[in-house]
Amino acid sequence: MSEHPRGGSAAARLARLGFADSGVAERTLAGLGVLADPAVIAALADAADPDLALRGLARLADAAPDRRELLAALRTCPEVRGRLAAVLGASAALADDLARHPGDWHVLADETLAASRPTALGLEQTLVDAVTPYGGSTAALDALRRTYRRLLLGLAARDLCAGLAVDEVAGELADLAAAALTAALAIAQAQLPPDAAPCRLAVIGMGKCGGRELNYVSDVDVVFVAEQGAAPGAAAGAGADEASALHTATSLAAGLMQACSATTAEGTLWPVDAGLRPEGRAGPLVRTLASHEAYYQRWAKTWEFQALLKARPVAGDPALGQAYAEMAGRLVWSAADRPGFVPDVQAMRRRVAATLPPQSAQRELKLGPGGLRDVEFAVQLLQLVHGRADPTLRSGSTLAALDELAAGGYVGRDDAVRLGSAYRFLRLLEHRLQLARLRRTHLLPADEPELRRLARAVGFRAEPVAELRAEHGRQAREVRRLHEKLFYRPLLTAVARLPAEQTRLSPTAARSRLEVLGFADPGAALRHLEALTAGVSRRAAIQRTLLPVMLGWFADAADPDAGLLSFRQVSEALGTTPWYLRLLRDEGAAAERLARLLATSRYVADLLARAPEAVAMLGGDAELVPRAPAALRVEFRATAGRSDDPETAMTAVRGLRRQELLRIASADVLGQLDSVQVGAALADIAGATLASALDVASRAVADRRPDGLPVRLLVVAMGRLGGREQGYSSDADVLFVHEPVGAADDVAAAAAHEVANELRRLLALPAPDPPLAVDADLRPEGRQGPLTRSLASYAAYYARWSSPWEMQALLRAAPIAGNDELAARFTELIGPVRWPDGGVDDATVREIRRIKARVEAERLPRGADPGLHIKLGRGGLADVEWVVQLLQLRHAARLPSLRTTATLPAMAAAAEAGLLDRADADVLAAAWRFAGSVRNAVLLARGRPADAVPTGGRDLAAVARAMGYPPGHSGRLLEDYRRVTRRARAVVERVFVQ
Repeated sequence: MSEHPRGGSAAARLARLGFADSGVAERTLAGLGVLADPAVIAALADAADPDLALRGLARLADAAPDRRELLAALRTCPEVRGRLAAVLGASAALADDLARHPGDWHVLADETLAASRPTALGLEQTLVDAVTPYGGSTAALDALRRTYRRLLLGLAARDLCAGLAVDEVAGELADLAAAALTAALAIAQAQLPPDAAPCRLAVIGMGKCGGRELNYVSDVDVVFVAEQGAAPGAAAGAGADEASALHTATSLAAGLMQACSATTAEGTLWPVDAGLRPEGRAGPLVRTLASHEAYYQRWAKTWEFQALLKARPVAGDPALGQAYAEMAGRLVWSAADRPGFVPDVQAMRRRVAATLPPQSAQRELKLGPGGLRDVEFAVQLLQLVHGRADPTLRSGSTLAALDELAAGGYVGRDDAVRLGSAYRFLRLLEHRLQLARLRRTHLLPADEPELRRLARAVGFRAEPVAELRAEHGRQAREVRRLHEKLFYRPLLTAVARLPAEQTRLSPTAARSRLEVLGFADPGAALRHLEALTAGVSRRAAIQRTLLPVMLGWFADAADPDAGLLSFRQVSEALGTTPWYLRLLRDEGAAAERLARLLATSRYVADLLARAPEAVAMLGGDAELVPRAPAALRVEFRATAGRSDDPETAMTAVRGLRRQELLRIASADVLGQLDSVQVGAALADIAGATLASALDVASRAVADRRPDGLPVRLLVVAMGRLGGREQGYSSDADVLFVHEPVGAADDVAAAAAHEVANELRRLLALPAPDPPLAVDADLRPEGRQGPLTRSLASYAAYYARWSSPWEMQALLRAAPIAGNDELAARFTELIGPVRWPDGGVDDATVREIRRIKARVEAERLPRGADPGLHIKLGRGGLADVEWVVQLLQLRHAARLPSLRTTATLPAMAAAAEAGLLDRADADVLAAAWRFAGSVRNAVLLARGRPADAVPTGGRDLAAVARAMGYPPGHSGRLLEDYRRVTRRARAVVERVFVQ
């Protein structure tokens, strides 16, 4: 046995190089006379399967009549050596073919092999020339197969050695298939009887053949179309009736299919599948052009139009084939107008995926999740929807179409790159997998050696199997993610619902559509459209896709003109921000949400105009969920602490507040929050703002005073803030409490007063966001009393001077910011005041009733309709709250369940305790909720607060739409409000005087 110069046997060296059976390899190499040739051994070792490559080489050498020439070329010519090793190591089928026809190795020695790519016409001529001498005989079939395999051998060598792109290989395979079909048609024509009626026959490539993305081994999908006409070689003017012509055409089509699929001594090519024809296998094999068109117009299903997208003439009569392609194009690019088209395509993909056996689904390259079909279905659906109006999207090739979609702005460039890369990787796996045995398969091997061979064939060498599994898993996940994102994009369904002529609006068509949609000023709206879509930039291209759909969404809301104007302002403010239009195009219902918000809510539109980047939160439901109070406070206070300048710190805090207000308002308009949830969320935002403002104000005052800050401070929420029932326009009603820390009372009081004033000043600074006015008028003695008091002062005041209205106000007192220990002591202090032992006496009850009557008489604005004033009107917010608060004052001392600052929980506790009839409680709760919703909707719709329900016109319509009433039903809002509050007022009048 030969020894390696550096030690170790040749077998050991071969084992290190990757030969599995190194002993056999050593003997085989020795028999070939190349055991000492490192170049030959290195080439074989570099093959996908070194042992397979060596066995194939030995069989070829044994069969070759020019063995010496072969071995000489192997030793001296790097190109021949590399091509032979690569082909033999990657394809057992081609190795078998070379062993049967050893002279074909010269194909791999052709000096022009790598330099030039054969043309479709050249391939056709080669195959037709090969079969012509044999007419319609079996020899013609053998010649077709042998010539086809030689051409396939050359392509495989260039694929494996010259680094051809996967789409180049697929395109050449499709051209080779088309050439084979032409040659097969020539064989079929030679088999016709002399008296056959003349006809014209065109062969239409479908599927991967039509799209020029064929695999090494695929069924070749075709459709046949025929017409009356002169047969080849017939005299001019010869003709036949249609039935006779179709009979001849059917014989030709059947002969063509047989010529390709029949098994001879040279094997078979591939099946020709005509199952995509009208009516499938139950329909006639051949139809006329008119019959095809009639079927598609009347009977075709959605999937048949999807299949037509790739239709391409590949053989036969070129003029007839072109006529078919033009007919198919007219049908394909109007198919998305069909009702339910997009859901039909989506459902079809789900049905296909559901048929896969679970045990093999993850190994399925074609149909499995994250497989080739996921890419193809997504691309085709985008083409079919957007290609109606954009002719640049009509390629039959998946990768070319993906590039076109990216260029037109229909798919993000990064998404297109990732999807294209994944598709190429999966197609490469498919090619290498099929090349191994020239069998039609899409299933990754479960066998470890076969998987290793496949991994090496696609370039993984260090840990081939592990690397292949990891990369396949990564690419499949990426495909699935992008498939879900693109294939189920809500915008697709919306675009498909538009007539094709409306998906790309000319100025005339745009003005007409704007008028139909109900835009009050179509001229101004048209100027906004032109500003957004002018030019050739990518932004303009995406806007041209979005706006035809968004116009309908604007029109579904209360004020489409304002919505479009606001959309233009937001779009211009975000400028070239890369994520903005991508979000609207790709992510869920963001575009529809934005259109609805801008055309429904002036409040939201104003917030977005000031913080357009907040559009990002419309991408998913999770972004519109109110944030937890603790999380808000942490972020707000951390933000405030990043700046030493008080005004800068509060500007940052108010920016956060603006964003959180937008979150809540958007969720409110979109129907994701009810009025109770809105009130709690707004109170939490106010609480975080006040806590941050107290931090900043305390720090600022401490920095100014030589003694620092000799006081502990507490901010107590009152009113709607204390009850966590805040409205969008509610003030922050508060009390300020302090306690000296190592300082005299007057010094501590002065410091506390300075902090409270600084807090109010900072929150009152001009800023581009809704203000948070701090109102301390509910403090002892009202505006005449000191802004802040010590805990001891509060105790003294409430013990001696507390009036009924102050007791009532304290029912909603809840510490919201400041010292926790002081908060606990203040809460303990006011307990007996707001929940007095034995309840309030009769005199206090009479005083509360008197105050309520006075409020109704004096505080209702002059001329206001008492039935429509949301806060003070009959059955409104105050009516319900007075009833609940009186019950609390009378019974909370003995019923702990009534000790809550929130209206609805207190009302529920009163009903549970029998203090309030359950039916009455339901009536009051319904009125309170409805009134709160109307009050919020007024501000959301108009952008400014009001306490009265609008009585008509655009304001009423806008408020009604903000509350979810359908168009034209704004009058129902007034009817509902009057009915609900009238019933509540009846309960109030009966219960409040008991």
